Amino acid sequence: MSLIVDRRADAKKKSIVNRQRFLQRFKHQLKKAVNDAASGRSITEINKGEKVTIPARDISEPQFTIGDGGRRDMVHPGNKEFITGDRVQRPKGGKGGRGGKASKDGQGEDDFAFELSRQEFLDFMFEDLELPHLVKKELTRLPDYKTVRAGYTLDGMPTNINVVRSLRGSLARRIAMGGPLRGQLKTLEAEFEALSDDEKEGDRGQELEEEMRSLRTRLRAIPFLDTVDLRYNHRIKQPQPSTQAVMFCLMDVSGSMTQERKDLAKQFFILLYLFLQRNYERIDVVFIRHHTVAIEVEEDEFFHSRETGGTVVSSALNLTRDIIRDRYPSNAWNIYCAQASDGDNWPDDSPGCRAILSEELLPLMQYFAYIEITPASHQRLWQEYEIVKEAHPNFAMQQIDGANDIYPVFRKLFARQLSS
Repeated sequence: MSLIVDRRADAKKKSIVNRQRFLQRFKHQLKKAVNDAASGRSITEINKGEKVTIPARDISEPQFTIGDGGRRDMVHPGNKEFITGDRVQRPKGGKGGRGGKASKDGQGEDDFAFELSRQEFLDFMFEDLELPHLVKKELTRLPDYKTVRAGYTLDGMPTNINVVRSLRGSLARRIAMGGPLRGQLKTLEAEFEALSDDEKEGDRGQELEEEMRSLRTRLRAIPFLDTVDLRYNHRIKQPQPSTQAVMFCLMDVSGSMTQERKDLAKQFFILLYLFLQRNYERIDVVFIRHHTVAIEVEEDEFFHSRETGGTVVSSALNLTRDIIRDRYPSNAWNIYCAQASDGDNWPDDSPGCRAILSEELLPLMQYFAYIEITPASHQRLWQEYEIVKEAHPNFAMQQIDGANDIYPVFRKLFARQLSS
């Protein structure tokens, strides 16, 4: 019998298959727990994993057990208080849970806590979300590649060895090399068996034994696995058509935006930025801050600059239009925009914002999302944007009152649309 010793490095995360099976099986419960956890997160915690809790009754599995029917002989432990035939009442406070503290609904079992990694948490958090109306433009321009299998090669890294293919080659080689020898051995063994006992002790018998011994030695010398048997999985990069898109992030940093409202706006944009980074390989993000004057800034300045002033929302819209004309032609780019403001704008500027959106920006864009961060009543800008929403299906608007509203509003704005 031949033995194969696998000397490859011990693979980590052996339980990954079981973990993925668990995540898939209890996907609904985990997703609900993630949604609850994401709604109350701060800016610094939004990118971390989470310990989620699932009600124990939701993870119960069906079991095959022996029923009460039939006649059985059983022996139970007893004491001085009970004798054979006594009936014991259920414990009070629940239905007799298995060691856990009784919950409010009387189920009597503790909830099941499960630690989600950062990757798994983000998977659940951004599931069923997408950029609306994304279409492929400039397909041949983008150098995107996808790694695909392309048969087998004779050279490669040990981690890419195809075990089945290598053993199949080893078996074929051993059959080819040992077949003639085994045929000769079989012939000699038959001739040796045909000899009488005296002839086996004679010269011919010894000659046959020597030849058979030599053939068996040669057969044993054939290696079980040779270098020429090894086959490696071969993968090549295949060019793939993809989309290109740009997201404009417009944040109001005027004096009416308190620090609390700015933090809510930043949290929304951080969530948006994580979503774009995770779901799309190629997407440009343009950051624009505005008060009375709009300016394109880098990511760090967008989230940390403390500059402020009055409010002219149209300045940000005009700058967005100019950047689109200069760098992102609508026939080649999917153009998106997300705007966050408290809605406090100069009275004469709000009608102008509606005109810029309706006549210049929305015809060029796939989607425009506006969030108004205010616990109070809406102002003139919201009213003007409602007119825009009625006329343009690629415009959406939502209100945010507090931190708990950010994640639900984000899911509404970027929910995956079912194809008709």
